[in-house]
Amino acid sequence: MDGLRVGYIPRPLKPDLDHASVGSILFSSNRWRMTMERMPLPGYPAGAFLILKREETMMTTSQRLHEAARPIWDACLSHPFVTGIGDGTLPVEKFQYFMLQDYLYLFDYARVFALGVVKARDPELMRTFAKNVDAILGGEMNIHRTYMARLGISEEQVFAVKPALDNLSYTHYMLAAAESGGPMEIVAAILACSWSYAEIGQVLAKIPGAADHPFYGEWIRGYASDDYAATNQDLIDLMDELSKDASPAQLTCLEEIFVNCSRYELGFWDMAWEQRD
Repeated sequence: MDGLRVGYIPRPLKPDLDHASVGSILFSSNRWRMTMERMPLPGYPAGAFLILKREETMMTTSQRLHEAARPIWDACLSHPFVTGIGDGTLPVEKFQYFMLQDYLYLFDYARVFALGVVKARDPELMRTFAKNVDAILGGEMNIHRTYMARLGISEEQVFAVKPALDNLSYTHYMLAAAESGGPMEIVAAILACSWSYAEIGQVLAKIPGAADHPFYGEWIRGYASDDYAATNQDLIDLMDELSKDASPAQLTCLEEIFVNCSRYELGFWDMAWEQRD
């Protein structure tokens, strides 16, 4: 019978088999689990059972993080700032405030990636982090520069703006997580921003006419683009690769970082909507 094994499981190493039933989990990790059917075998030593050993794929790390942050991301998608971009009703002064704060934010966001270059020991991983630094400074920030040109704002004027307290708190948290952790923790801190913007861009792009809006359309197209989606998917894949052998304690830490950064993302939308100091 395919998949059946006869096994002896010493009592100290097994769960409460006396109360086990079909489908009981013997062992699980973030990648697989083993379930069993408890069936005493006459003629074998006490504690011998007919075991149905079945390896099942569990949630990947990125799926676990996404699931943990889902309620927060739903709140981001329904936030009046985000829906205002989607339907074109967001006041331009609020968007201008947001772009200035987000431009300042992206410099620290790039610094978090740069810490990945410093902490990585594998040359290919170093190149991956370095490539993302360039993608932010020479790619994503171009959306901001385009809008600043349309609004008549120079880069010198941007640097005269002080980061809001919410902005400082968020970037300092990411930098602290990166300083105290390794590549896994760095990617967890980075991914909440990248992934949530990819989702927002995709959702807004599905609104009829939103991507063609004369003012907000360019922002939507940028975050809904294939290039941005590919860059974000690379980060998702990197998160899963780096954490494939992570312990339960490490996974809990990654989830905490990711959820906290997602909360900061929601707070950033609140900050922009209220134009806080």
